[in-house]
Amino acid sequence: MKTKMTPYQFQKLLKPFSLAITVLIFSSLCALAQNNKTPELQLSNVKKIARLTGTLLKGEQLPSPNNTAKDYDVGGTDLGIFWQMEGSKVGIFFGDTHGREFIAEKDGKGGGNGANWRSNVLAFSSDNNLEDGITIDSMVLDENGSAREIIAGGKTNPKKYNTSIPTAAIRVGKTDYVHYMNIYDWAGKNGRWLTNLSSLYTSTDDGTTWTRKVAVTFNGNSKFSQICYAKKDGFVYMIGSLAGRGGPGYLARIKEKEMLNLDQYEYWNGDSKKWFKADEGKATVIIPGPIGEASLLYHQKFKRWIIAYSYDSAYDPMAKSKFHAMVYRDAKSINGTWSNLKILADVNQFKGLYCPYIYPLKNNTDHLYFTMSQWEPYNVYLMKADISMK
Repeated sequence: MKTKMTPYQFQKLLKPFSLAITVLIFSSLCALAQNNKTPELQLSNVKKIARLTGTLLKGEQLPSPNNTAKDYDVGGTDLGIFWQMEGSKVGIFFGDTHGREFIAEKDGKGGGNGANWRSNVLAFSSDNNLEDGITIDSMVLDENGSAREIIAGGKTNPKKYNTSIPTAAIRVGKTDYVHYMNIYDWAGKNGRWLTNLSSLYTSTDDGTTWTRKVAVTFNGNSKFSQICYAKKDGFVYMIGSLAGRGGPGYLARIKEKEMLNLDQYEYWNGDSKKWFKADEGKATVIIPGPIGEASLLYHQKFKRWIIAYSYDSAYDPMAKSKFHAMVYRDAKSINGTWSNLKILADVNQFKGLYCPYIYPLKNNTDHLYFTMSQWEPYNVYLMKADISMK
């Protein structure tokens, strides 16, 4: 005799199978979500490779292939902005520079001291084997054999002037360009450095002589007072900010042939998803602040844009703790969505660190090379990080 199954009995019979099906579906959705998760570029295992400038401190165990104090009258300096010139040759711009009399950590303090101060100096290197450091081939010298100032400061505005600092450099065709900011006060509010202007110098003789290009001049409150450059697909891209370490990042691009035509600069507006020509006011934030000295690279192997910069949480309203670091973000598209802020190195690892400037010729390997300045010894070091996608 057949008995009729009640709804309750039927549900009880299916319960084990329902649980199994639920677990299977949940596991499948988790696996799908994991597979669809966009991997992010990760920089890890950051370490010092060598000194680039200055003289080894007592007890400092590092390769030091250059004697910049003796050879070029460069005892204390910072920055170390790379750009590719021709083949494996790179130019390297340094910032405020002091001569042979410089004493690292004088009176227990950092920063420059000593004679023969210059706003900036320039070195060249063709050393592409970076594991033991970068050997400087030469520097641009004055008649006394000292590294000479390239970007004139006082001539720009002698009544209101402190220094002229290079922020980025690039070669287009046979011409080298350096963007700089002319600073009259380091102590502006909210992380600002106060500038008279930012502008360009160019060289057409492999960096020997340089000429100011007045036609490309940004005012003291420009969103592109301080920038980083990178080339791709016939354009020079630049991410800019207010001078200092307090502002956010904005994006512009220029066709390579139009570098000296400010009316042809295009600014990215994220609200309308359009480029606007000759109207800096249309530029919207692409990377939240605070952004300090920055460098930019398109990595060929990982197909990612990388921006590295100085970060000070004192100017970040979203910061949950107080710290100073070198940080980075990455993105598939330069005008797309950038990753969250990620730490490259902080002051607990390297005292007084700032200015991560990326070496441009190693853009197809599993390592990122960059310079790091340290305030206390007031000199520049070559660094290395491992790259992976996770």
